[in-house]
Amino acid sequence: MSDLQELLTRIKTFRDRRDWKQFHRPKDLAEALSIEAGEVLELFLWKNHDEISEALKHTTYREELSDELADVLHYLLLLADAAGIDLVQASKHKLQIAEQNYPVEKSKGTATKYTKLSSGEYPHQQGQE
Repeated sequence: MSDLQELLTRIKTFRDRRDWKQFHRPKDLAEALSIEAGEVLELFLWKNHDEISEALKHTTYREELSDELADVLHYLLLLADAAGIDLVQASKHKLQIAEQNYPVEKSKGTATKYTKLSSGEYPHQQGQE
């Protein structure tokens, strides 16, 4: 059993022992996922890169971030399960698509979206204006 599958089993056991599956329809799980992702984002709100680097040195901040990321993962796993999606396979498939859309020779060092790489429209090299 993979680590993800083992984690999902534990999460579902936790949920089922509390009779919460009734609240875990795909729409509700997607909303919960979005809310928890927002709570991750809130930890970065109004902080610049230096302040974030400093905050990550502190145990309390890292624990808060860890807890919120775990919530995101839990809802992501539950949503994928409810939708019948194998996240490992989906991730591998998406990575294959990304490898095609972002060939190294065109995308290395740039944040340009793949739809703009070929045209050269909106080039954005790191460190360049």
